[in-house]
Parts: sequence; C-alpha cells; structure tokens
Amino acid sequence: MNIGVVGCGAISGIYIENLSRSKAVHIRATADLDPARARLAAERCSAQAMSVDALIDSPEIDLVLNLTTPNAHEQVARRAVEAGKHVYNEKPLCIEPKAARSLLALAERKGVRVGCAPDTVLGAGVQTCRQLVADGQIGQVVGGGAFMLCPGHESWHPNPAFYYKQGGGPALDMGPYYVTALVTILGPVTRVRSCATMTRRERTITSEPRRGERITVEVPTHCVGLLEFGSGACVSVTLSFDVHRSRWGDIEIWGTQGSLAVPDPNTFAGPVRLFRAGADDWEEMPLIDAPVHNARGLGVEDMALAIAEGKAHRASGTLALHVLEVLDALTRSGTVEL
Repeated sequence: MNIGVVGCGAISGIYIENLSRSKAVHIRATADLDPARARLAAERCSAQAMSVDALIDSPEIDLVLNLTTPNAHEQVARRAVEAGKHVYNEKPLCIEPKAARSLLALAERKGVRVGCAPDTVLGAGVQTCRQLVADGQIGQVVGGGAFMLCPGHESWHPNPAFYYKQGGGPALDMGPYYVTALVTILGPVTRVRSCATMTRRERTITSEPRRGERITVEVPTHCVGLLEFGSGACVSVTLSFDVHRSRWGDIEIWGTQGSLAVPDPNTFAGPVRLFRAGADDWEEMPLIDAPVHNARGLGVEDMALAIAEGKAHRASGTLALHVLEVLDALTRSGTVEL
C-alpha cells in the first residue's frame, strides 16, 4: 500500500525510519507546510516531496499518514477521506469528540478506513498485560491507578507552544497512551468523574531555540479522574504538566488474586511485573512475541495488512474515538456517562 506522509515534524522521523523498512507499505510522498522539511523527509525515504493538496489528490497514494499538530488532525484527515483515501492519524484522533464522530461517519460513507495512534499498545508490554488479565492471573479486576506526571514540555521541546493550546495539555498529549492501554487491557469505560485545573495561565520556554518566549496556556494542565469500566473496575487517573517529581509508577491494575504493574505505555516493551496473592515479592513475567523496540508505524502496517485481508485493524478510529471521549471528560470537572 502506498503511503503519503503529511506533517514532517519531530515525530515523523521514527515513522519514516520504520515504515521505510516495511514490506507492507511504501512511502511514496511527503508534504509539510514547510517545503524544506518535506524535502528533507522525502530524501530519507526516496519519496517525492509535494504540497499537501497534491499529495492527498495523487492517484498513487492509498493511505495518508497524518502527522500534523493536533489542531490540524481533523482538517487533514477529512480532506483525505473526501478524496477517497484511508487515513491514519497521530493521536489524538481529533481535538473534540463531535468532530471525531463526524470524521468516522464520513469514512464509512466513503468506504475507507480510519486508524489512529498510539500503536504502542500493540507492543509486547501492553499485550502481555492484556493476556495476563484475560487469563485470570490477577483474578477479577477491582481497580488500579494510572499516572502521567511531569513538569511540562517547555524545558525540552524545540517548539512547545502547541502543547498548551486547544488539542494539547496532558490529557490529549500523553493521555492517549495511558487510556488506550487501560481500554486495551480492561475493555471500555462507561463513566468518568473528573476534576481539571489550569495551574498557570502563562509559561516560559526554557528550551532552544525559543528560550525566553512566553506561552499563553489555553487548556487544563492537571486532570484527575475516576474511570468506571464496563467490567466493574474503577481506575484512578492523574495526567499532569504540573508535577516536578514523583515516585508513583505508570499503571498498576489490582485484582482479587494479585496485582499487575504495567510498563510505560509510551513504549512497546516491558518490564511486566506480577504479584500473586500469597507471594513474597513481584515476579517479572516473560513477554509475548510482539515488538519491544520503538516500532511506531506498527499500527499503519497492521491497518494496511488488515485492509488487504478484509479484517479489522487494531489501532482503529473507533478505539481512538472512545479514548478521546474519555479524555475529553477528564478535562471537564464533573461526571460524564459514556
């Protein structure tokens, strides 16, 4: 399947590196609002640099890989779907659920597929956890906790302003990794209770090359919620750009027969640790046969193969919509039924 990459910023590098080696897809074109970046990306994978419109309209492109910033995800994806292309978005699918539902409805009418990151959940770490829970290794799941705690991205990212605009914040930036992992392991969420705050209205960039510039914050930067799953499990989630340091782990899941320590959901590997009731300590579990390296683009390959074989793809638009609904609820204080 021939792919066109739209958006050649920082995240595009690992996608291009991995997909250039793929036997399932071939990168034919790249596009970016900055033509120089599109050309550099094209050189890395022997592709053709184009304008965004030319790439989407090209009859040689079957699937558009949309790596633009979040506030452009809907616009680029909708344009691709209207042109009869399959589309795979970087996370989040859109910046609000109504737009995402409209996009999926349009794709169904057009007979094309929508996929969405993160595909880290297809790696060995989360898939091992999914299998352990399904096999009853911790008994009935009672609850758990998920924590993404950091002081924000303005200290390291070369262009961090968009993380604090609509479509950014800890919920829509990092939240997809954590909530997609939880949904992959535990199933769908039915209710969200949350409290969200904006700690500072302004931030100062301390990274190069924009050191000293000020960012006006538009989104909540500290979100705390309780997710109730259809299975009956209740999991607390904290997503924050306002925590300087913490000793809390990434995700733990607690059951009637033990506990499970889930590895960083922003990675593909382990370690996966299991505590069995009555044991003296945690046990590191062997990982199932799935990628453990930084395999971003795995969801694109899985989608292309699924289309060819007439099967459902795993990093789907439907899953991404459900995750977006959960994350949207986490940014609004109150209770939301899903």
